[in-house]
Amino acid sequence: MTALPSPADPAPVFEDRQADAFRDELHRLWCNVIARRAPQVLDLVRDPGLILPEGDAAIPCLQAINIWFQLKRIVDENTAMRARRLVEATQGASGVEGSFAQAMAEMDPAMTQAEFSALTAKLSVGPTITAHPTEAKRVTVLEIHRRIYRLLVSLETQRWTPRERDDILSDIEGEIDLLWMTGELRLERPSLRDEIEWGLQFYRDAIYDAVPQLFERFIAAGRERFGDGLAITPCVKFHSWIGGDRDGNPNVTTEVTREALTRARRAILQRYLDGVTAAAARISITSRIVALPPEAEARIRAVIDQSPQAAELAARNPGEVFRQGLTVIAERLRAMVGGGAGGYASVAQFTADLAALEQGLMAIGADRLALRYLASLRWQAETFGFRTATLDVRQNSTVTTAVLTEIWALTGTAPPFGSPEWSRRLREELGRPALTFAERRRLGAEANELLDLLALMREARVSDDPDSIGPFILSMTRSADDILGVYLLARHAGFGAEKLDLRVVPLFETIEDLRNAPAVFDALLKVPLAQRSLRSADATVEIMLGYSDSNKDGGFLCSTWELDKAQRRLTQTLARHGLRPVFFHGRGGSVSRGGAPTGRAIAAQPLGTVQGRLRLTEQGEVVSSKYANRGTAVNQLELLASSVLRHLPQTVQPAADPEHIDALEALSGLSQTAYSALLQSPGFIDYFQQASPVEELAMLKIGSRPPRRFGARSLADLRAIPWVFAWSQNRHMVSGWYGFGSAIAAFRRVRGAAGDRLLAAMFDRHRLFRLMVDEVEKSLMLTDLEIGAAYAGLVEDAATRDLILGRIRAEHALSLDALRDLTGNAEPGARFPNMHLRFAGARPDLDRINRLQVALLRRTRTEAKGRTHIPLMQSMNCIAAGLGWTG
Repeated sequence: MTALPSPADPAPVFEDRQADAFRDELHRLWCNVIARRAPQVLDLVRDPGLILPEGDAAIPCLQAINIWFQLKRIVDENTAMRARRLVEATQGASGVEGSFAQAMAEMDPAMTQAEFSALTAKLSVGPTITAHPTEAKRVTVLEIHRRIYRLLVSLETQRWTPRERDDILSDIEGEIDLLWMTGELRLERPSLRDEIEWGLQFYRDAIYDAVPQLFERFIAAGRERFGDGLAITPCVKFHSWIGGDRDGNPNVTTEVTREALTRARRAILQRYLDGVTAAAARISITSRIVALPPEAEARIRAVIDQSPQAAELAARNPGEVFRQGLTVIAERLRAMVGGGAGGYASVAQFTADLAALEQGLMAIGADRLALRYLASLRWQAETFGFRTATLDVRQNSTVTTAVLTEIWALTGTAPPFGSPEWSRRLREELGRPALTFAERRRLGAEANELLDLLALMREARVSDDPDSIGPFILSMTRSADDILGVYLLARHAGFGAEKLDLRVVPLFETIEDLRNAPAVFDALLKVPLAQRSLRSADATVEIMLGYSDSNKDGGFLCSTWELDKAQRRLTQTLARHGLRPVFFHGRGGSVSRGGAPTGRAIAAQPLGTVQGRLRLTEQGEVVSSKYANRGTAVNQLELLASSVLRHLPQTVQPAADPEHIDALEALSGLSQTAYSALLQSPGFIDYFQQASPVEELAMLKIGSRPPRRFGARSLADLRAIPWVFAWSQNRHMVSGWYGFGSAIAAFRRVRGAAGDRLLAAMFDRHRLFRLMVDEVEKSLMLTDLEIGAAYAGLVEDAATRDLILGRIRAEHALSLDALRDLTGNAEPGARFPNMHLRFAGARPDLDRINRLQVALLRRTRTEAKGRTHIPLMQSMNCIAAGLGWTG
């Protein structure tokens, strides 16, 4: 096994004076705005060494610093884009990290175009945009950011006169001023309709246009490697949870889901209509100048003849068959937007009409026009259909079990869930050709709502775009009975008896559930209806893995290893049944929630478990960092698809090094023991609640969903997002590193010098272990236990404070020692110079905002409840902006 390359955050390959110039310009413009809007705080916010005032006097200070954090992030995004372009200009596309060209260049030189085409036919990546409440920025603010970004891009050109350049800078200052006057905080929690619009805005602004550019890059890389003629298969399929995820969110109803489907459909149809209308206005080719080959003309005339106004069109645009054909396509799309008759019955009909005109242009040598106006539209249609994104549905197994219990209670006493009687009755009813359906009028609101939802899913599956609705994702899946219960409920909602056209995707979240997952499928596949329903045409079964809850349950090291093991074992289990998994990774933005760099995270997946198909969640502020601007969106999608492409030739899982497996198993167990001991310490929950703003998080209106699933006050019921949010706000960061130091120290103590050599070899050669160490290092870089001690001062009981903070300090010291021994670096973050530099720039402001937040928390907790504490909410926003994520 060869040594791994250096970490994927290398030092800059060029001296970026442009970035420094932009940063200086933005700082000057920012100061201009502060001097005009809040001159009394200008000196205070410019000097990170000064202490921020408490109370209302802090409001303009926090607002100003938050805006500066945002402006620096925009410069960083612009800098990353320029760096990529420079690499491509000097080294070619294959020199760009994460490009299609690089992935293809690394493939077997003997691979033929036909072999590559067969391979890429299996390629499918599914970014899934969710409305998890980790995005502190409003849509209006995101739009201002986007305009500032585009103005910065325009400044890159050298063609401007000094006056024109000053005009652009004045426009940027105006946008910064608008940021100030708009404000960051939501004083009302966003509605689900707001969240649906938030999600669609990324498609309108960036993603719709990014997809054709992505495909163009694929074709260009393929031409360079394999020559002309490479066929392209759409490799990206977008999903969404916004309006479909009702796990613990009572506001998500069937009507909301229906509205989400309708609005997403309307958005993409309008985009097609705009594109076709623009093409009709510009493709003014006349047969009097250029004659079409008869076959090509016949195909286009078949499109035109679909319209009752075909003769009128011919008279209006004589000889302009392309314009006539596009006008007909536009008419059909307009009918669909308006909900009238005459639209397309399927996406395939729409793409066929576009292809007919595209082939006509190519037949007369107008290939560039075909690519610009028609191939791009066709690629969009093949990717987005009549839906924009496939809307997944998610519900908790607690709810589905309760509804099934209620249905059974209508005809007698329902057996206890988990009992042999429950399992027996479930299988018996699933095997019946006909069911006695429940009287809906006798059921409660929750049961009727769930049955209505399943009926909507059945209805959507027979629409003009069956992919508009996705799977039923069952969170907290613990047994085969959980999944079978959804199948039985689906039958009550009108699905058939032989094979259900409903994909039920189990979500395994806790450590115990990950370990039990293979046994769940063994039991599930013994039930004939489940086996028939699960077995798709390509013999794949989708399985979702929860990074957040498994981390909260077992700590970072244990969670990462258990997720790896679960994938291997599930792949082996399904192979025995003639099936293979498609894993859906429930990642978040932070290290604690699986937020490692995309390319390296995919490269570290167990070989043989990706097989060309992969889904992952894109959550909260991760969405805006990846998909707010078209160029960044193209790069992110290419990185995602090319990383999966690199896995494709690995169709057979090689034998793992038993020594490495044994070591990771030991480290995982040792880490979990240390982590669990912390959570089970006397007074731990009191410490967590008092030494962090977790209870005050509800003030920050950053999502429509409550922070707890069922309103309980237990740690188990607390969602993983506020768990990570709280530990990042108070700079403990324990969810990203706790247990690592104890595990390494105990392993070295028991194994001695041989253990040291093994750890060094794994760090050098084992992708997953290197990824673990890298992500722990990043978390430790952000950790500051001097700041953390200030938060600990909020804990009322001194004994509890000393016990918990003492344990955290001791583990922190062990983790730093372990990191130094493995990496040879004295300071966390030294191997990640770009990230280290960015954090160093934000740290002085972050530290003083943390100290201010401690004072604000102390004051808030002594005042009467019900008051809106604006400075405290602003401090949460500021810290999130400085760190780059909330949770």
